[in-house]
Amino acid sequence: MKRYVAFLRGINVSGKNIIKMDVLKSIFVGAGFKNVVTYIQSGNVVFTAEVLKSDELRIIVEQMLEQALGYRVVTIVRSLEEIKRTVAQNPFKEIGGDQKLYITYLSGNPAKGNIPLLEQVLAFGEEIHVQGKEVYLVTLAYGNTKCSNVFIEKQLQLDGTTRNMATTKKVITL
Repeated sequence: MKRYVAFLRGINVSGKNIIKMDVLKSIFVGAGFKNVVTYIQSGNVVFTAEVLKSDELRIIVEQMLEQALGYRVVTIVRSLEEIKRTVAQNPFKEIGGDQKLYITYLSGNPAKGNIPLLEQVLAFGEEIHVQGKEVYLVTLAYGNTKCSNVFIEKQLQLDGTTRNMATTKKVITL
């Protein structure tokens, strides 16, 4: 058995795809996952499962959620070890002032030729770094950046979901 985190994309946003966390937890428990814990309303589920590749588990979780909810919920799954490595490999350890760090978890490795497209929209003071299946973004206000989750998905032609570093660190402790 191994600990994983499922990051759900686009739930409980602007009154769409509303899922109460107790319902979400019951869906995971009902599917046989163990030690299920949810964290905040944005769809972070930590659970124990048989050891599988994260991509295989992603397919299982997405199918399970679609069957239970009646619509597709893009889900990115990482093992706790992968998340710990993401935190440890953070290229922006020193962030100053009001800057904040966000991580977009991608469904796969982006094509190298697509990565420069992200840099073209960065505002003054923003920085970006793509490492494996993660995109690290430093910005003053995520709500104002042009390098949003939707933009990253479109340019890299992959599914993804974004979390701030505080949420990323918190799920490791659950």
